[in-house]
Amino acid sequence: MSNKTHFGYEQVDVKDKVKRVAGVFHSVADKYDVMNDLMSFGVHRLWKRFTLSQTGLKAGQRALDLAGGTGDLAAKMVKMVGSAGEVILSDINASMLNRGRERLIDKGIAGNMRYVQANAECLPFPDNYFDCITIAFGLRNVTDKDSALRSMHRVLKPGGRLLILEFSKPVTPGLAPIYDTYSFKLLPLIGKLVANDEESYRYLAESIRMHPDQQTLQAMMDDAGFSQTKYHNLTGGVVALHKGFKI
Repeated sequence: MSNKTHFGYEQVDVKDKVKRVAGVFHSVADKYDVMNDLMSFGVHRLWKRFTLSQTGLKAGQRALDLAGGTGDLAAKMVKMVGSAGEVILSDINASMLNRGRERLIDKGIAGNMRYVQANAECLPFPDNYFDCITIAFGLRNVTDKDSALRSMHRVLKPGGRLLILEFSKPVTPGLAPIYDTYSFKLLPLIGKLVANDEESYRYLAESIRMHPDQQTLQAMMDDAGFSQTKYHNLTGGVVALHKGFKI
């Protein structure tokens, strides 16, 4: 395996990427929710609502929200599994995880919610543990995505499902150039004005372009052992929800 990987468009040592990505999210954690609404014009809420509709979660089940950030999905999944179930909010970044914990505690969510700082490439959970795993807008920041997918497969129960919500490749004719202009001109400007951090949002735009397209990610899920893989394009393919099951 090469000792180089990409950080946005920049080639960096594999061992340095985790630190570089951590720096981005330490920087943006406090403004993360505001920026999500501004960047997506609020549409991220609809993408997440669709993701939740695909979890199949029932009372008493166990779910993992990976790279869960400020806990949007976890907060809803807690209600779906009820008091007999369990949801774990996990993020590799301490600033994001602490922000998520504060936010959910402020909402009065406790009891069946746990918080675990973890690297998706080597999850610290037993085999066959979760009924559902979600990861929203986090996989593109993982250095070794194949290892992460295999780790997720390991900790899912047979019959469990993985849902990956992630920026992808626009498929609607004429959308790509508009999306490029927005990503590389407007997005860093919003980051500069709102979060005082132009470079982090330039990285986010670049990381989206370096992420595997819809078909490539589906093939990676197949290779990691998932079955019945499929994806749904959302907003013309700007975002896609990938789904796969452990048999």
